[in-house]
Amino acid sequence: MLFVFSVIVAIVAFLLWRTAQGKVRDERNLAYRATSNVSGLVSLLFAAIAFSQTFTVVPAGNVGVVDFFGTVSENTLKAGINFVNPLARVIKFSVKTQELKELMDVPSKEGLTVGLEISALFHLNPEKAAEVYKSIGENYVQIILEPQFRSVARGVTAGFEAKALYTSERELLAQIILKDLEKIVEPRGITIESTPLRKVGLPPGLTSAIEEKLRAEQESQRMQFVLTKERQEADRKRIEAQGVSDFQNIIARSLSQQVLTWKGVEATEKLANSQNTKVIVIGGGKNGLPLILNTQ
Repeated sequence: MLFVFSVIVAIVAFLLWRTAQGKVRDERNLAYRATSNVSGLVSLLFAAIAFSQTFTVVPAGNVGVVDFFGTVSENTLKAGINFVNPLARVIKFSVKTQELKELMDVPSKEGLTVGLEISALFHLNPEKAAEVYKSIGENYVQIILEPQFRSVARGVTAGFEAKALYTSERELLAQIILKDLEKIVEPRGITIESTPLRKVGLPPGLTSAIEEKLRAEQESQRMQFVLTKERQEADRKRIEAQGVSDFQNIIARSLSQQVLTWKGVEATEKLANSQNTKVIVIGGGKNGLPLILNTQ
């Protein structure tokens, strides 16, 4: 190990420096003086290297697991500078969000084979990093997550028809995959964030059939909307006609000869008082109403 090697070199160089210093004082030899200087510098250099091994830097978004000759500490190191046993090994695990992409052929409920491109967004639980290192190792993604992800995806799609992967039900399918995968890998220290379906490849004939069915359903919905609109318009016209009829019936019942005569007199008076209207009013008609002639 670098720490042990640096300590040994520093001690040996220090002993050489002490020996050379004694020779320089006794014999004042230039060769001993040069040896003393070199050995002193080497001793200081390797002492500094040995001292630096007592610290480690954990990058941002990572945690450090301390392994001291097979004994793994339960306390992980946080991001930043940490003081550690120089003889221990520090394994750094990323706790950032990572993406696992899978392109697989999955079965559908009808027995069809569907090409599916799906991703799993996940991160390592920092509190369980030491446990993951002890029970699984550094390549926990390949050992635990990948095979379980494939198995869960195939198991879930087998319960859905192929058209579900092509319609809005795909979001429901993604949620089921997320929940089933969480139950398996979360106790092992892997947190699943989401499992979006990236791409679905259906057989060409099935794709055309599904698209044709969707177009037919949309056309049916459009016709239902048109029929509903026409019914509403017919109801509006019926109500409008009924209102006009009711109005006419009310007017007809309320009109009388006296009322008509009075309205005629009021109209004649307004015309006579108008400065922009020139009329001649002569007598009364056979119904007792004034006769109005316009001279223009």
